[in-house]
Amino acid sequence: MIEIDGSFGEGGGALLRVSTALSALTGNAFAISNIRSSRPKPGLMPQHLNAALALAQLSNAEVTGLELGSTQMTFTPDQISGGKLEVDVKTAGSITLILQALIIPSLFADQRVEINIKGGTDVRWAPPVDYLEHVTLPVLNSMGAAVDLEVLQRGYYPRGGGMVRALIEPVEKLKPLRLHDLEVDVIRGISHATKLPPHVAIRQAQAAEKKIHSAGYEAEIEIKSDDNNALGPGSGLVLWSEFKNKSTPRVGASSRGEVGKRAEIVGRQAAEEILSWLSKGAALDKYMGDQIIPYMALTGSSSVRISELTQHTLTNIYAAEKFTDKKFQVDGGLGEVTTITV
Repeated sequence: MIEIDGSFGEGGGALLRVSTALSALTGNAFAISNIRSSRPKPGLMPQHLNAALALAQLSNAEVTGLELGSTQMTFTPDQISGGKLEVDVKTAGSITLILQALIIPSLFADQRVEINIKGGTDVRWAPPVDYLEHVTLPVLNSMGAAVDLEVLQRGYYPRGGGMVRALIEPVEKLKPLRLHDLEVDVIRGISHATKLPPHVAIRQAQAAEKKIHSAGYEAEIEIKSDDNNALGPGSGLVLWSEFKNKSTPRVGASSRGEVGKRAEIVGRQAAEEILSWLSKGAALDKYMGDQIIPYMALTGSSSVRISELTQHTLTNIYAAEKFTDKKFQVDGGLGEVTTITV
């Protein structure tokens, strides 16, 4: 049984999710201790618990220690089976973080996997759902993955209630990646505001466009301000780069609305973040840099250049090397533009 130290590196929920996903995929059982030991509230929180539960269902796994607050868990998977999964976080826990974990083994199920998941679509410390749809999935699709996402309802902190449906088609194998240099001819985006005045989404977009135009780039931002089905109010802006309609490479950025935070600040923050990635010239931003690691381990012979090396990336490499026979080469230091090869 593979032993994982949950306090390694970044020491958060990502190590648990990636390890469980790769365990489900490879069939290698593992035991993890010190789960989120450095966090103010150590152990499994609702979103981590639900991710593990869903992965257990997907892989018909036997699990111990699967309860709120648990700091250790064993996971012994069986065969991956497709079909429909229903996941309800029952809080504003991140939908995207759970989906990130579920997509990895679902790509290799015996049939299509449909995931209906309730929780937070646009919450702190997690990629917004629009980032997953417009940055993460195009990169995965370029590797041969077929993943479709439908946002049925947004869910903001603290009430959650967002609903997303993901359809994942099985593949025999994924294509290697060769993504180094970033090319950009337009920055696109989605500015959304729910149960708030329509001008909030408009002002977010206008502030971002002004900043982007001043840097010499074109901007096309879609306004969404008519979804009143969410449980509570919220807003946000997600931006991503495109080049001549190619799906990759691309970088993304986002900012969330908060009580007392002007819409113009939301717009400027997202614009400043994506402009910082563009200035680095690397094919992927730092968030995609850690998300892509498990997929690189599954293909072999891949190489990517990322805008910034983070502890999240190094932590995911630790997990990927534990569950596969692949070894990663990292040419760069923390906080630097880095090339990663496997």
